[in-house]
Amino acid sequence: MEGDELKDLDCQRTMDGWESSNNGSGKAILIPACCLKAKASQPELGSKSHSTVVSGWLSETQPSSDKSGKQVYFNNPMWPGEAHSLKVEKILFQEKSKYQEVLVFQSSAYGRVLVLDGILQLTEKDECAYQEMIAHLPLCSIESPKNVLVVGGGDGGVLREICRHSSVELIDICEIDQMVIDVSKEFFPELAIGFEDPRVCLHVGDGTSIEFLKQAPEGKYDAIIVDSSDPVGPAQELVEKPFFKNIGRALRPGGVLCNMAESMWLHTHLINDIIYICREIFKGSVHYAWASVPTYPSGVIGFLLCSTEGPPVDFVHPINPIEKLRGALEFRRELKFYNTEIHEAAFALPSFVKREVAALH
Repeated sequence: MEGDELKDLDCQRTMDGWESSNNGSGKAILIPACCLKAKASQPELGSKSHSTVVSGWLSETQPSSDKSGKQVYFNNPMWPGEAHSLKVEKILFQEKSKYQEVLVFQSSAYGRVLVLDGILQLTEKDECAYQEMIAHLPLCSIESPKNVLVVGGGDGGVLREICRHSSVELIDICEIDQMVIDVSKEFFPELAIGFEDPRVCLHVGDGTSIEFLKQAPEGKYDAIIVDSSDPVGPAQELVEKPFFKNIGRALRPGGVLCNMAESMWLHTHLINDIIYICREIFKGSVHYAWASVPTYPSGVIGFLLCSTEGPPVDFVHPINPIEKLRGALEFRRELKFYNTEIHEAAFALPSFVKREVAALH
């Protein structure tokens, strides 16, 4: 059997919720609905979701039609077989940008909520877990980071956290959608405060992150943080090999990447895909970490930590602990989630993840 077929069989043993597909070879293969191969072979799975508010609840669903032509809604293929809902008190903003539908609403339990193309991005109550972890896991793992690049992160929360590090001199941020930035400044000022720091240099526009990385000087950045949306539609480019190659080139020797890496409960196949790519490119180390975020599907989110060849990076034991950085704990606002104990614990993986994510071995 060929390597790709073997890989698909590995997935069959470890995942639920499979779809039958044809990869062009004439052979039927079974692949999970969330994985990149599924999206490539079944384009409808990559279609945009929509923010569906029914009877005062926001549900992450997608529109379709039944055999009679009647519009019906089905669950998002990124987490097949389940739906996630929050009670809506009031819709505060809803418009279509050039790229996506942008929705902000007041929830009854989690404060204000930002939704893009029907997929929940953040809530006021639990955004701290994601923003603090994706920023401090990489930055506390290297000494005195100076130049940092953020891909995505238009809400400003990652910027807010990076700014706690006084050694940082430059923060470039590439965001595709100006509307996300404007909405964040209006409705999420505690996150958007990150844009006010004079070290921040904002780059906005179509394809900005891809082109920016291609043109970045080799070895410019100490750290690159990819705060992207789920790999559906335009964001799919951000989980493919050319993108990671450009990241590796833009990082200095011993530089680090932190990339959003989905849920270990739902996406072990996708995590495997990304780790296989990164092991080819990043010759320092590759690790998977995770954190609890209640309003994300399955209640957890993962982070892929990679370092380039050069000075060794020990991601598990931070060399630059946040508690020893002057003023960092209360800069702009008090840290709510991250600390050194949480940092180290984030790399402890459940047994099923160690078994299913073969690339971690």
